[in-house]
Amino acid sequence: MNFFEELAANRGVTEALPTAVLETLQMVGLSGLATLLVGLPLGVFLHTSAPGGLRPLRVTNRIVSDIIVNITRSVPFAILMVTLIPLARFITGTSIGPVAASVSLSIATIPFFARLVETSLRDVAGGKIDAALVMGSTKMQVVRKVLLPEAMPGLVAALTTTLVTLVGYSAMAGIIGGGGLGRLAYNYGVQRFDSTVMIVTIVVIVAIVQIIQLLGDFAARRVDHRSAAGSRLRRRTAPAEPAAVVTPAADAAPGSDRRDDARV
Repeated sequence: MNFFEELAANRGVTEALPTAVLETLQMVGLSGLATLLVGLPLGVFLHTSAPGGLRPLRVTNRIVSDIIVNITRSVPFAILMVTLIPLARFITGTSIGPVAASVSLSIATIPFFARLVETSLRDVAGGKIDAALVMGSTKMQVVRKVLLPEAMPGLVAALTTTLVTLVGYSAMAGIIGGGGLGRLAYNYGVQRFDSTVMIVTIVVIVAIVQIIQLLGDFAARRVDHRSAAGSRLRRRTAPAEPAAVVTPAADAAPGSDRRDDARV
């Protein structure tokens, strides 16, 4: 029996694998959305409230940055997920399954994504911010119309990195009741010594990561106004400029030739 015949005869691949893939995508999708909705404003706050930012808040920035963000990032995910089981049960009504695991995944990746957002916003040239303030823009307008658009390629890359990290975290979450590809690899590949399921699971995880990375790189190039791809996209989508209206010169008015002949 060759490898493909073993795949067709393996119930772990034919029956359990599709469900595991859907559960992994569900965990990554839910936690990725929560991370974007919470982590992006948190990263903007960390940047704008830092010393030298648009609205410096030294004490509040230290509390959020050093206590909340840094401590949460310092705890290993396996320990953090076990610790947050009561919170997941309180929010979702259960402590197992992909929805419950999304709570721990979100809390683990929100500080990570917020730091990446803060780093991307730091790369925006200060001269553009100063110019917007001089022209009378409010601080919120500077954030919406200068900081975020200028940092968009870095923000897209940060979100891509976070989603890739979530795929790895979801595999660990599956071992302690989260479901998905991690549970499939542990139940079949480890406990039943099924190397076929283990290999297939690794290949699927690598494929998901590659797809996320390719889509993220493509989107980052599209939103980058400095890249050739972004410039071509803007030229295609920009409205056509109206044709210039050519007005006849004064000496080309009707009858000017006859007046010139008369003077001669």
